[in-house]
Amino acid sequence: MSKNSEKKRRLSLPATILVVIIVVMICFNSVAYVTNEDQYSVVKQFGKIVDVNDTAGLRSKTPFVQSVSYISKATRLYDLSASEVITSDKKTMIIDAFVLWKITDARTFTSALNASDWTAQARLDVIVFNAIKTTVSSMTQDEVIASRNGSGENIETVDVTLDDVDLQDYQVEDETTDVKKIAISDKLLECIGNQCDQYGIEVVDIEIKLLDLPDENKEAVYNRMITERKNIATAYTAQGQSEAQKIRNSTDKEVLVMLSEAQANAEKTVAEGEAEYMKILADAYNDPEKADFYLYTLQLDSLKKSLNGKKDNVLIIDANSPFANIFNGVN
Repeated sequence: MSKNSEKKRRLSLPATILVVIIVVMICFNSVAYVTNEDQYSVVKQFGKIVDVNDTAGLRSKTPFVQSVSYISKATRLYDLSASEVITSDKKTMIIDAFVLWKITDARTFTSALNASDWTAQARLDVIVFNAIKTTVSSMTQDEVIASRNGSGENIETVDVTLDDVDLQDYQVEDETTDVKKIAISDKLLECIGNQCDQYGIEVVDIEIKLLDLPDENKEAVYNRMITERKNIATAYTAQGQSEAQKIRNSTDKEVLVMLSEAQANAEKTVAEGEAEYMKILADAYNDPEKADFYLYTLQLDSLKKSLNGKKDNVLIIDANSPFANIFNGVN
């Protein structure tokens, strides 16, 4: 019996140590808690907030009476639903935006919203939508479009053209319109102001993902874009035709001048050639015998031409004509 008791005692010793460790851990967890660098710790006693910590460290609480909940300090993203708004020039636009927000006061966040992100986003949905509606209703459509990518620091005037049209972003611009380019996110943040302070949260930034038109207005925009593109194409075509006509007229003028100069040079060369030819002939037939021979050959050529291509020709000539003298052997 003594050996069995000793054996049971040895076997129960590790189990006892394990139970003691578990009890110590439970007691430690019920007394101490750890706050990480990226979170708030909220201590409640009977449902009432008694302590809030925003710095990292190990702390203690009353066991079984106080409880601890943790809230992240991270910046959250909330994607709002696309909504229709009306600009100051009575044009309807669809705006899709997202919000970056974070918790700045864990006590207020817990008291007002029961530390619920979903409830906080529901509040943000209302606040941001009202800010968008208020801000956009004070701006023209061109100002809204131009302010989407504004710097938010320096207000500048930009020339807006149809070259950057993109209906996905609806960056429709006009050739002759100057609009003030101001970051719409800054205007929205200014409009929200400190409304979120009552919930212990802060809106870090608001960005517009999409500017679009209602479906019923897109066809009209497409038609206007097509018409303006056709007008631009017609203007370019007319300008090109005008330039082409100027080039043709200039080229025709240059060709006429060149032809006139070439013809004048040709006539001059022909005249000089004929003059040289006559000079050569004059030198060749300068004496009477050569002149008579030359006259004789000319007469023969004339007879040959008059009878050329004819059969059984009869040549009737005057007895005193030069041709008769040829046949009669009269000089």
